[in-house]
Amino acid sequence: MLGVLCAPLCAIGIFLALFLLIFLGVTWYESSKVQIPSGIANPDLLRRIHTFSTGAFVLGKALDKFGVGNVAGLINYLQKISVPKPKEDPEIFKKDLEFGGVPVRVYQPRSPSAGGRKGVMFFHGGGFVFGSIDTYDSLCRYLTKNSGAVVVSVGYRLAPKHRCPAAFDDCVLATVHFLKTAQEHGVDPSSVIICGDSAGGNLTAGVCQALVGRSDIPKPLAQVMIYPSVQKADFNVPSYQQNKMVPLLLRENALYYSLTYIGGDLSLSKEMMKGSHVPPDVRQKLSKWLSSEEFKVEGYKPHIMAPFSKDVYEKIRKVLDRPCSPLFSDDAVIRQLPQAYILTCEFDVLRDDGILYKKRLEDNGVPVTWYHVKDGFHGIVSFFDQPDGVSGKLAVDNVITYIKNL
Repeated sequence: MLGVLCAPLCAIGIFLALFLLIFLGVTWYESSKVQIPSGIANPDLLRRIHTFSTGAFVLGKALDKFGVGNVAGLINYLQKISVPKPKEDPEIFKKDLEFGGVPVRVYQPRSPSAGGRKGVMFFHGGGFVFGSIDTYDSLCRYLTKNSGAVVVSVGYRLAPKHRCPAAFDDCVLATVHFLKTAQEHGVDPSSVIICGDSAGGNLTAGVCQALVGRSDIPKPLAQVMIYPSVQKADFNVPSYQQNKMVPLLLRENALYYSLTYIGGDLSLSKEMMKGSHVPPDVRQKLSKWLSSEEFKVEGYKPHIMAPFSKDVYEKIRKVLDRPCSPLFSDDAVIRQLPQAYILTCEFDVLRDDGILYKKRLEDNGVPVTWYHVKDGFHGIVSFFDQPDGVSGKLAVDNVITYIKNL
C-alpha cells in the first residue's frame, strides 16, 4: 500500500521540483535582460522589484496556459497579501464610501479650516489591470497630511474582467459626484484638482476632457498628471526606444497592458508596436508633433510605421479613442482644459507621452507646470516612503507644493 502511494507522490514531487527550476530559470533569464542605466535613482531597489514583478509575470503566464489564472489576477493577489494593512493617522479622518456607485476612500485633515479646502480626486496607476485604494493608501495619506486638501482615492474597475471604458466611466462618475457634493466634505467646489499617476494620469487627462463644456458642475481647478500614458499609437517615440528595457515599465509590458485594457488579442502586440493600427491622419499629427526640438534626442532614429492595416485597426481601434489616447482629442477640447502639472521621468518609456501632452496643452494656450525627474524611472513616486526613495519623495513633495500654491 505504501509503495502504491509513494509512486504518485514522488511523481508530483519531481514535477513540482522541475516546475520550480524552470520558473526560477525563466525568471532569472527574463529579469537579466533589463537595463539599469547609469545615473538612475535607486538601482538596487529597482532591480529587486523588477525581479519580483518578472517572477509574477512568468508565473501568471504559466497559470494562464494551464487555464487556472492570469497575470493580472496573480499580481493583484500578491499585492493584496503583501500590502500592509492601511494605517490610522490621528491627524486624518478616513472613510470608505461610494460616489455614484464607485468605491472611494475619502481622506480629510482633522485640523480646522477657515473656509472650504481644496479637493483632490486621485486615480491610481497600474496599467488599468492592477493597483487599488489600499496599495495607494500611504501616498494618499501623505498627500492629505502635507497639502491640507481632502483627497478622494477612486477604486475604479480593472481589466481584464472590466474592459475599456469601465475604468474611465467609473472615474467620470466619481468625479461628477464629488464636484456636485464637494461642500458636504468641506471642499470648495471651485478648488477641485484631478490627479493620477501612469494609468491614473491617462484617466486624469480623459476625465478632464470629458467634463469640458458641462454647465451642471464646477470646472476642475487643475489637472495633475504623473508620468501619464496619453497615447497608444506610437511605441517607438524616443523615450520608448531609449527605455524599452528599463524597469519598472518595459515596452512589451506597456503593449500587454494596452491590449488587456481593451480586451484585444495579445497576439497583435507586434503589429501594434509596428504601428499597423495607426491611420494616416493620426500618423500625420504624430509626425508634426515629434518634429519639434524636444524630441531630437541623441541616438533617436525616426521610426517608419508599417503600412496601415484596416483589419488590425478594426480589431484594436479602441486604443486610439479618448479613454486610451486623450492626446488625439480635438484642439477645441484641449483649449478648454484647466491648467496642468505634468511630471515626467528621464528613464521612463512614458516620458515623451508627458512631453507630447505638455506640447499639445501649451500650443492651445493651457498653462503647464512641468517637473522632470532627471534620475527617475516609471513608478518612482510609489517608493516615496522607502529609506532610499529620495527622488520619489522629492517628486511627491513637488506635486504637493504645486497643489498648495494653486
